[in-house]
Amino acid sequence: MTRWQRWAGPGPAAFLAALLLASGCAAPGEPADTAAQDIRRALDRRAAAVVDRDESAYLAALDPVAASLRAAERREFANLAQVPLRSWEYRLTALDRTSAERATAEVELRYRFDGYDDAPVKAAERLDLVRRDGRWYVAAEHPGSGGGRQFWEQGEVTVVRGARSLVLGAGQDEQRLRAMADAADRAVQAADRAWPGRWARRLVVLVPPSLDSMGSLLGAPAAGYRGIAAVTTGKTGGSGAAPADRVIVNPEAYALLGGFGQQIVLTHEAAHVATRADTSAATPMWLSEGFADWAAYRGTGRTASEAAPELGRAVRKMDLPTALPTDQEFGFGADAEADAEADADTLARSYEGGWLACALIAQEWGEERLTAFYRAVGGHGRREGAVEKAMHEVLDTTPEDFTARWRAYVRERLA
Repeated sequence: MTRWQRWAGPGPAAFLAALLLASGCAAPGEPADTAAQDIRRALDRRAAAVVDRDESAYLAALDPVAASLRAAERREFANLAQVPLRSWEYRLTALDRTSAERATAEVELRYRFDGYDDAPVKAAERLDLVRRDGRWYVAAEHPGSGGGRQFWEQGEVTVVRGARSLVLGAGQDEQRLRAMADAADRAVQAADRAWPGRWARRLVVLVPPSLDSMGSLLGAPAAGYRGIAAVTTGKTGGSGAAPADRVIVNPEAYALLGGFGQQIVLTHEAAHVATRADTSAATPMWLSEGFADWAAYRGTGRTASEAAPELGRAVRKMDLPTALPTDQEFGFGADAEADAEADADTLARSYEGGWLACALIAQEWGEERLTAFYRAVGGHGRREGAVEKAMHEVLDTTPEDFTARWRAYVRERLA
C-alpha cells in the first residue's frame, strides 16, 4: 500500500505573498516592518542549532515563559540524538501579525537524512510567535494544514543501519529493528532485480509506537490503516528526481505476519520507492500496486492461489471480476466496524487483481515490456488516455482485449 502525495506548485497569489514576505514592504512614509526578516533569522538560528546538536541554542528560540513548551521541546531535541541529519531548515511561507507583539507564521520544515535523502522531506508547520524585549520567540507549534506529527515527537528514536537501509523506531526494541533492517536490505535487492534502471537503492523505514501513532504521522485517521502493514510516502512526478521516501510500518499489523509476509510487505514498499520517479497522476492504482506486488512475489515460488486467496475464493464462487480494479477499490475506509470486513475483502481482491494483471504482462509480453509499459503510462502525465496509449504502443493491444485476456488468466490461475 502506498500513500501518494501529489503536489502542485504555488499559484500567483502565493507567489505574490512570498514576494511581500521577502521584501518586508511598508507603505510610503511608514517605517519598515522588519518582523519577517527578524523571524526568519530566529528560525535560521534554531535550524542551525538542530544540525549542530546545540540544545541551549535550540531552546533559546522558545518563549522563556512557555514552560510546558520548553519541556516538550527539550524531550524532542533529545529524541533526535541518534537521527543522522544532513540538513534542517525552516522556510517562512506566510506571516500574520495579530498585534505588535504577536504573530502566526506558516513555515515549511525541510530536512534530510545523511546518506539517504537526495531531496528534502517537507512538512508544513504553524508557529505562534511572541516578541519580548524586541526579540521574537516561538510560543507554540502546530502541524500545518493536512500535516501530521513529526516522528521524533512520538518518543525516543532508536536508529539501526543496514547495508541499504536506515530503520528508525520510536518506542521499539532494537533487536526488532535490526531484523527489519535485514529484511529491508533484502527488499532493496529484490526491487532492484524487478526494476532495472536508476533509483536510490536504499530504504528509510519508520516504525512508530502504535497504529494511532502511524495515523498521527500521516495526518489521517488511524482506522484507515488498520489492515495495512506499511505505507510509503513520497511525491510522484515522472521528473526523474529522487524524492525522499519514507516507509511507515504499522507495528500492530506487521507483527501479526510471519517472516515471509513481512518480507513481502517491505519488498512491495521498496518497489514503490524504485518506481516513484516513473509514477504520476496517469498511473492507475491497479498498475502501481500490482507491480509492487509482482516485484514482491517474483521468484518466491508462491502459487497464485497462495498469493491471491480472496480473489481465488470469489472465482470459485463464480464471481469473476468484470473489469480491472478501480482506484476507489483500493481505499480502506473502515470507519464503521460493520463495514470493516467487507472493505478488507474488497481491498485484498483489488491488490490481487492488480498483481495478476502485471503477472500476465510479464508472462505474455515479458518483464522488459512490463517495465516499459509502466514507464509509458507514467510518462503520459495525465490519466485520460494514458493506459490506452501505452497498451497500443508497448503491448500492441487495447484495454478491451487486455481485460478479456486478464479475466481468462485470473480464471485459469485461480479456478
